[in-house]
Amino acid sequence: MFKRILIANRGEIALRVIRSAREMGIESIAVYSEADARALHTRMADVAVPLGGKLPSESYLDMDKILAAARETGAEAIHPGYGFLSENAEFARRVAEAGLAWIGPPANAITTMGDKIISRREMKKAGVPCVPGLVDPVDDVEAATREAEAIGYPIAIKAAAGGGGKGIRIVREPSEMASAFRTASGEAVASFGDGRVYLERYLDSPRHVEVQVMFDGHGNGVHFFERECSVQRRHQKLVEEAPSSILDEESRRAMGEVALQAGHAVNYCGAGTVEFLWSGGEFFFLEMNTRLQVEHPVTEMITGVDLVREQLRVADGQPLGYGQEDLSIRGHSIEVRINAEDPFNGFLPSTGVLHNLRAPGGPWVRLDTAMYRGLEVGLEYDPMLGKLIVWGADREEAIARMIRAIREMNVGGVHTSLPAALQVLMHERFISGDYDTHFLEGLTIESPKEYEGLAAVAAAIYRHHQARRKALAPSAAGRSGWQARTRGELTGHVGRAGVAAASEVQP
Repeated sequence: MFKRILIANRGEIALRVIRSAREMGIESIAVYSEADARALHTRMADVAVPLGGKLPSESYLDMDKILAAARETGAEAIHPGYGFLSENAEFARRVAEAGLAWIGPPANAITTMGDKIISRREMKKAGVPCVPGLVDPVDDVEAATREAEAIGYPIAIKAAAGGGGKGIRIVREPSEMASAFRTASGEAVASFGDGRVYLERYLDSPRHVEVQVMFDGHGNGVHFFERECSVQRRHQKLVEEAPSSILDEESRRAMGEVALQAGHAVNYCGAGTVEFLWSGGEFFFLEMNTRLQVEHPVTEMITGVDLVREQLRVADGQPLGYGQEDLSIRGHSIEVRINAEDPFNGFLPSTGVLHNLRAPGGPWVRLDTAMYRGLEVGLEYDPMLGKLIVWGADREEAIARMIRAIREMNVGGVHTSLPAALQVLMHERFISGDYDTHFLEGLTIESPKEYEGLAAVAAAIYRHHQARRKALAPSAAGRSGWQARTRGELTGHVGRAGVAAASEVQP
């Protein structure tokens, strides 16, 4: 096993990797920009190397600086986290050329799955169901209009090199094509330096369901079941849960098998996520994220597997050592992203200095964050400040626990997205499981005083669901299975009941 790894990232994901590495006896090296000189990941790592610069392009995106830091500190491997260089095939190649282990998939897999056109083409070859549409880019408005007639409206115009909701426009009739095509292509150039776009059928009321996969270098692969990520705004996720409330066991098995099929088709190795759109009882391949996902904790909570530990083991050349039959779902988990945004003002970014921070407590509550009192929240980086995760014996219990945890938490100094997440969790559509990817965008975020008044409604809905659950399953014998499993049966479990340590909350 590695003795020392470098983490080419910041914030809560850097802390997340540091913790698993430390439990495995691996030293961690942090890198940091000028803006992150006091950041928690620099203080928790065994070694911290300054990269200089305030902007990502001058620090976390500078491959030369990161490789130099690895060389100077004697790192044996590099973990990219997510964002920044995590899905950059060139960086993966350069890491390997430098004689270091890349804690991620092969560069060729990153290249294939990072291009939506190429990935669709390869997935169709592998027999993976894709949303009806093109496997080649369209060059102009005339060609796009002609192809759209064959596919059928509504149409989604998508950037070939896209991600994060950039370069996407929806066209419902031919008269909208010209404007939408120019806008999508222009945004693709600005965001990715690549103006290619393709067309696919737009599914009006889909669910966003993704499957966590892990492959080793010996031809073995497993999936860790699915996550539901349909609560999103402008293709940015806010609330995630596992498992999905919409899948039955047959659908879950079929989706998992297809996800493994997709990974095998590109000789995948390491952790990845295969994303699907679910509509009308069918699922279609959307894309594959060739990295660890922000929402990976909900998978850890229901399976008892430390996914970062598994990443490190696989990158070290070790076989998985277990099969699909060894994995099972226990209970339900929900994650809420804590973003520095004002949900009462169009989710505009919020900046300031954190002057107060109160973390929620109690059993089965986990807070992954890099926040501390005195942290300056600016516009240099992604607005996500952390993630709040809970586990429950069933979905109703997990919802109630998350509502309690959010109401208990306080972040003073900036606005956060937590009030919006609270309203989602208290909404009858979410509680019933009857929602889709447009749910949050259609939700009016009430003022603080008004949403506080919704608590009584949420409590009544919760009591109704509890009564229904008891009527359907009067015996609670199955509830003790997860509690009885105090340690992960495979490779150790990430602390289910852990909350932020004192060192995380205060500088």
